[in-house]
Amino acid sequence: MAGQSKETLIPPWGLAVAGATGAVIANALVYPLDIVKTRLQVQVKRKPTDPVPTDDTHYTSTWDAITKIAADDGVIGLYAGINGALIGVASTNFAYFYWYSVVRTLYLSSQKVPAPPSTVVELSLGAVAGAVAQIFTIPVAVVTTRQQTQGKGEKKGMIDTAKEVINSEDGWTGLWRGLKASLVLVVNPAITYGAYQRLREILFPGKLNLRPWQAFLLGAMSKSLATIATQPLIVAKVGLQSKPPPSRQGKPFKSFIEVMQFIVKNEGLLGLFKGIAPQISKGLIVQGLLMMTKERMELLFIALFRYLRKLKSESLQKAADLAAERAKQALPVITR
Repeated sequence: MAGQSKETLIPPWGLAVAGATGAVIANALVYPLDIVKTRLQVQVKRKPTDPVPTDDTHYTSTWDAITKIAADDGVIGLYAGINGALIGVASTNFAYFYWYSVVRTLYLSSQKVPAPPSTVVELSLGAVAGAVAQIFTIPVAVVTTRQQTQGKGEKKGMIDTAKEVINSEDGWTGLWRGLKASLVLVVNPAITYGAYQRLREILFPGKLNLRPWQAFLLGAMSKSLATIATQPLIVAKVGLQSKPPPSRQGKPFKSFIEVMQFIVKNEGLLGLFKGIAPQISKGLIVQGLLMMTKERMELLFIALFRYLRKLKSESLQKAADLAAERAKQALPVITR
């Protein structure tokens, strides 16, 4: 019921701004982990018989990736593509929280007997909101992934990277590469926020406003569950949106099933979980900070809206008093 009460106090755009702000702050703080997990997920595991490429850097772990990227490109290399990433994060989360608030409010208002949504309903509402958000924001994600996986001598800005995607064999549709995988992956935020709502009701029942550590804990726990469940799809999506591995001789993947088959053939089933360490580490911190910041922002919005309502009420009262006073002065004086 806490979620319902809060949604009645803040309009959808307010919840969307709160969520987007939290997401941008959290992702900016841990962005190097995003670079690392992306590069670990696109690289193909080498076999002992494979020749060592001269133009490719291979990473063996999260720390190995961090040190090699910093050595090759400087510390700034750990923030390659951050502008596009934060734009993507802001737009995706704004769209997600906006539509999640809208569809959840509509669902709750349609219930004859007020009750918290079931786990299945929470997941369904999150999936609908996530699908709408992905359709509008995936081009930024495609460009960001390309920027994160560019080699040292091929660094390009957002516009030039987007042109490179458009000039490929896919044309304009290349900006929506991986859309099917992304639509399947809406189960990730659906699981995340469905688990968040359910864990909140279990661990902190009836509590409208959470303390920062409570919001952080719930965010970290829910994101961990979602990441473990969807990691193979995350790896496949990154493979779709990045340049194809050298062994494919420039031939892009056509579907996330094809990416997964390629990974299993070359790296085994565990290859579908590569990069999971930085993925979970990033998810724990980002989701924890996101929900913690979002809760604080929502409280600020509640206070702001209450203050604005108070000002509006006082203004209307003054206008009413003034109108009454003028009406009183305008009345004719009746003498007997």
